Amino acid sequence: MSMVSSRRGLPLVLSALLLAVLILSAQADVKRYQFDIVMSNMSRLCHAKSMVTVNGSYPGPTVYAREGDRVVVRVTNRVEHNVTIHWHGLKQRRNGWADGPAYVTQCPIQGGAGSYTYDFNVTGQRGRLWWHAHIAWLRATVHGAIVVLPERGVPYPFPKPDAEAEIILGEWWHADVDAVEKQGRMLGMAPNTSDAHTINGKPGPLFPCSEKHTYALQVQWGKTYILRVINAAVNDELFFSIAGHTMTVVEIDATYTKPLAASTIQLSPGQTTNVLVRADQRPGRYFMAAKPFNDVPVPADNKAATAILQYAGVPTSARYPADVPRAVDRHLLYTIGLNVDLCASCVNGSHLVASLNNITFMMPRVALLQAHYGGLRGVFAADFPDRPPARFNYTGVPLTAGLATSLVTRLSKLAYNSSVELVLQDTNLLSVESHPFHLHGYNFFVVGRGLGNFDPAKDPAKYNLVDPPERNTVGVPAGGWTAIRFRADNPGVWFLHCHLEVHTSWGLKMAFLVEDGNGPDQSALPPPKDLPKC
Repeated sequence: MSMVSSRRGLPLVLSALLLAVLILSAQADVKRYQFDIVMSNMSRLCHAKSMVTVNGSYPGPTVYAREGDRVVVRVTNRVEHNVTIHWHGLKQRRNGWADGPAYVTQCPIQGGAGSYTYDFNVTGQRGRLWWHAHIAWLRATVHGAIVVLPERGVPYPFPKPDAEAEIILGEWWHADVDAVEKQGRMLGMAPNTSDAHTINGKPGPLFPCSEKHTYALQVQWGKTYILRVINAAVNDELFFSIAGHTMTVVEIDATYTKPLAASTIQLSPGQTTNVLVRADQRPGRYFMAAKPFNDVPVPADNKAATAILQYAGVPTSARYPADVPRAVDRHLLYTIGLNVDLCASCVNGSHLVASLNNITFMMPRVALLQAHYGGLRGVFAADFPDRPPARFNYTGVPLTAGLATSLVTRLSKLAYNSSVELVLQDTNLLSVESHPFHLHGYNFFVVGRGLGNFDPAKDPAKYNLVDPPERNTVGVPAGGWTAIRFRADNPGVWFLHCHLEVHTSWGLKMAFLVEDGNGPDQSALPPPKDLPKC
């Protein structure tokens, strides 16, 4: 088997982070990766602008580990932007210090050669995840894959593929993404949509440019490939398909799932999906395509990215049970709202804001995790409401003026090991819209979804409590709701936010404060000595 991997490709590198990875395992030799930051002058798109990258590549380097490994990542920030790295989907047991969201679990790594070492174990997880910057919109170009292999001697619970390939879906602006975000904030409106979508850093031959840069995957007839697909786009939900081929979904967000045959898969920003593809068609060249999904009547980024596929099933098992909490200690209902608030500093005199339960989350100047364990008072309140303060027909006639929101830093406190059900309810404040939500520090079970208003008297009877999908990122349908369940057994402060960066920047986020337990392994680890200070 041979693979043509013309992947790591997009534009000029402003410079970036120095990433050194050391993987230590009791079951394997020490694996060392030296990821150096360089000044590059690549040109993969028309009119390319400077960009922040890791090791001079876009997407960044793939981190390989095996279930049970310890991973040590030293990050040195050589650009002017402050930076953090989030290891998306890794549960970080008792180790929020390595989670990475800026001002939630750590202060940022300062520009000008500031550094921080992320040190964590990969426990009880295997499959495909990813890492990305978690401050402003830098994850647009600062991201890469994480591949966690099963423990040695443990087979996949599906037919072993002959080979594998990474498919990272992204989006690209002809401008500095930080400037794009700031311009939108100044105008009080949604920022400009991206200029292109990419597959492994390349837009494909349909992009209007004199030079065609295309990712190509070479396969051999009759062999089966596992494609590890990540949606690393900043704001767009994407459809992915391969002309003439059927994909079999075998894993979502690094958890095995029952096999599902599909001609097209849809991924929200932050989600990962592994699919099996058998090269059984007439030898030739076939398009792979990523195209955005749009569910609101506003100008949308409608540019498809293409790549080339070129010829040269898992039931729930005893080993991976769906341990869904049956009894629930805390029932939470969070309404998702958009609003227009007055803004004296904005050009138009107003700006768009977003809220959960009418609270627009205000990011603190001190990291929440550090404030909690450092005993700092006045940084946050631990009284985030379990339910919206006002009940109304959430998905009825559009409300052109949203309910009043407050800009505060409030966390929801959860008792250790309590079982939680969270219903995320979209609303028609300004407009209904789908929202991908990501919970740090946990996987959760998606037990129910529906359109319209959630009915606590009727809808729980329809839940799947036997074999629901297990994820770390889930989409809330436009004008509908999604119910998730998890057990709060990982102490610390854990971020919950919409994975559309434009909505996160408007305040569509909050955090859970999970208390320590009483046992020896039920409290957060002490902070690292080199933890950045704000």
